Amino acid sequence: MIKRIISLASALSVCVCAFCQTDRFERKYDLLVSQLGPAGVGVETVLDNWAAEDSTDAKMLLGRFTYYFTKAQTSSIVQKSQKKYLGMEPVLSLKDSTGNDVYYYQVSEFDDELYAKAVKAADRAAALWPDRLDFRFLKANAYIAYEKESPDMALSYLKTLAAEGAARTDAWDYAGTEADGDFFAEAMQEYCYSLYSIGSPSALEAFRSFSEHLVKLYPEHAGFLSNIGSYYMIAKNDYKTALKYYAKVLKKKPDDYTAIKNGVLASRKSGNKKSELKYLELLAEYGPENERLVAQGRIQALKGGR
Repeated sequence: MIKRIISLASALSVCVCAFCQTDRFERKYDLLVSQLGPAGVGVETVLDNWAAEDSTDAKMLLGRFTYYFTKAQTSSIVQKSQKKYLGMEPVLSLKDSTGNDVYYYQVSEFDDELYAKAVKAADRAAALWPDRLDFRFLKANAYIAYEKESPDMALSYLKTLAAEGAARTDAWDYAGTEADGDFFAEAMQEYCYSLYSIGSPSALEAFRSFSEHLVKLYPEHAGFLSNIGSYYMIAKNDYKTALKYYAKVLKKKPDDYTAIKNGVLASRKSGNKKSELKYLELLAEYGPENERLVAQGRIQALKGGR
């Protein structure tokens, strides 16, 4: 019996020692990051030692991804003629010799080898912690940042993730908190917005394709239908088709402010006063108070012009 107790005590001592080691690595990592940043000198060594002690630690895995992803990036200034680029505002705007506006943007360029290590680290984190939704987002965010105007890998990955999320019955773990299906759907909508904000033709096509994919997976979420309407209005100037989608949204959710507001805009752009009047009446009923007054004034102007 005494030998068994000694053996158990010895095993517990090893476990406690290992825990203390892991805790020590975490404290040292936090200190280095606070002073030198996530890719500062000495961070990789701490992460290597930490992984040797516990290769499955969630914070270590996140630190590994962040280290490579940060280290892979360098900043550069690019010159563009448009007022927005990749969803960003310019850091500087000037006039060229002909008087035209020129805009300058700060963008990240990636070292391919270090970027590949970051993606590999994200894959390992997701494999070891499959219920951690924030670990799944690491790869999606990395793809979007790397691909810039042509988010092909991001689209493919997001479609796969969305299908998994739609089929899932258990809640996700999001950085230690429970994330249900509604949270996941809203997160997918945020990625739709990210694709839309990039603004390039390829990104807008990805926005449409992902939104259509989500409509099939989440038919009860009217926002994805509204996305498709916005695609036709903004990317194609096809106001008639856009209005068809906004009408579908309002069948599901009659007070959907986004669909109502965009319906007014699409109607106005197409010169369809009858349609504009219909959406204005909805805006006067469901919109914010300040917009209700404006809508009522426009309604009176349209009716008076008949």
